[in-house]
Amino acid sequence: MAHAPGTFSNLDKTGLGRQGLVQINKGYVYLLSAIAALGGILFGFDLVIISGTVGFFQAHFGLNELETGWAVGCINLGAAIGAVLGGWLCERLGRKKLLMICAILFAVTGGGTGWAENFPMFIGFRMLSGVAVGAAALVCPIYLAEISPAPMRGTTVSFYQLSIVVGILLAYFSNYMLLDVEDNWRWMFSSQSIPALLFYFSLFMASESPRWLIRAGREFEAHIVLERVGGLDYALAEQEQIEQSFADKTEYKVADLFRKDVAHIVFIGVMIAVFSQIVGQNSIFSYAPELFKKAGMAQNSAFLQSIIIGLTNFIFTFVAIGTIDKAGRKKLLQYGSFLLFADALALSAAFYLQWSGLWVLVFVLAFVGIYSATLGPVTWVALSEIFPNRIRGNAMAVATLALWIANFFTTALFPVMNQYFGIPVTFLIHAAVCLVYYFFVRTSVPETKGRSLEEIEKLLQKS
Repeated sequence: MAHAPGTFSNLDKTGLGRQGLVQINKGYVYLLSAIAALGGILFGFDLVIISGTVGFFQAHFGLNELETGWAVGCINLGAAIGAVLGGWLCERLGRKKLLMICAILFAVTGGGTGWAENFPMFIGFRMLSGVAVGAAALVCPIYLAEISPAPMRGTTVSFYQLSIVVGILLAYFSNYMLLDVEDNWRWMFSSQSIPALLFYFSLFMASESPRWLIRAGREFEAHIVLERVGGLDYALAEQEQIEQSFADKTEYKVADLFRKDVAHIVFIGVMIAVFSQIVGQNSIFSYAPELFKKAGMAQNSAFLQSIIIGLTNFIFTFVAIGTIDKAGRKKLLQYGSFLLFADALALSAAFYLQWSGLWVLVFVLAFVGIYSATLGPVTWVALSEIFPNRIRGNAMAVATLALWIANFFTTALFPVMNQYFGIPVTFLIHAAVCLVYYFFVRTSVPETKGRSLEEIEKLLQKS
């Protein structure tokens, strides 16, 4: 039976059954999603902008390989700190205020990193920038999941990954455009402040998360937001479900995440977070120009190939946006991890057998495309929805902390692994990790598509 655009019938597995036919204000949901997803642009931009600066600041500060790895990877330790602080601030200040704090940090640290007078100052600003990345990585998916109706949640949370991809593409493009400018690496970092200020001022148009408002005892404000999202019937039904999920008034601390009733859920989330960072994409995104130069390409050509990586990342993210609410989270994670396993093997062979740079480019683009269509966006969707309402902030903090620690080690150790083992062995290790993740998803990760956050909570508590 056909329905009018923007409506969901009581036959959908959305948790909206008793509401009959609900008219969702898609324009409003997409507006809030677009604003929050701007945090992802800064996430991607901040992480990848350094890929074009490595050779320049390495020469400027006179760094060895270990110091270079530290300079590239230290942002991930800052992000780990940001994840811990973000979980605490997210519950106390709210999602919107934390996003505004992140925007200010992004603006300040972009210029601070770019115009650092010495290496310790460079590291300090880079780590502080990482705090913003870690906090934004935690709060953006939470906010997107909590404002979105169940049938739209996979798509809207995927906007976050799309915005990360846009940020990566902008970083590659910025690096290429500034390549011949005097003090180029300084301007590359400083360019981050422009999208950060746009993010900050756009947040004044955003509403607070209705689930956080209800938890804070501000039910009337939550009702207004919910009614604007889906009308009166939707607001009444959603508010009832959300209030029921907070019926347990226990104040959960981080230590309580290891309680028997929720520990298995937290474990799944942590594993999804860790595997998303160790399958090999960091070796490509953070060191793309260096990889292409290893394959025999000239410097200008290597930077141009990096832009192609960004475009591939951007295009294939739309595959995930178009399929995640149809194919489901688990299936995309399974397909993605297995295909990445095969591609990492191909990359290892290409470097070992010294195939032409064209083959390296093909396999790198395939890896980026697969990751962008599967693990990249699905990871954030899965993390944003599997944790129960009452522990979401703290559980997300633990998962993203694990994510950034894994990100740090994979990013910082790449130059060292390359020096001692070589690129072929490095990608062989990534291939093995991808295969392990495939079996983990197959046996341990539940399917959550088409369910409200409260229904997912009940499903996982029974498992």
